[in-house]
Amino acid sequence: MPRWLPRVLKRIRALAAARRIQFTEKARGELAQLDLGLDQSDACDVLANLGRSDYAGRTISQSTGEWMYVFKPEVAGMGYVKAILRARGCRVISFHEQGEEEDG
Repeated sequence: MPRWLPRVLKRIRALAAARRIQFTEKARGELAQLDLGLDQSDACDVLANLGRSDYAGRTISQSTGEWMYVFKPEVAGMGYVKAILRARGCRVISFHEQGEEEDG
């Protein structure tokens, strides 16, 4: 595990618990398409409970050049969640269905 991962997880969990998560339009649409009955508040709960075992990697955003942290939470039917940490909060870029993966 990367040395920085505990710090990133702590920040994402704290921001999610405080509901300081922004969802892109793409992420909101993908969340609705998951057909799990989850809304943005539920998604914040998922993020607030991320653990080291949920970490799936990180990649550079092709559009912004920022690090995107990729997690695969243990929620039935949910695949990957990509998030970018920023000074004022966390921006969720996308929720992928099980088996999907793409670079953002």
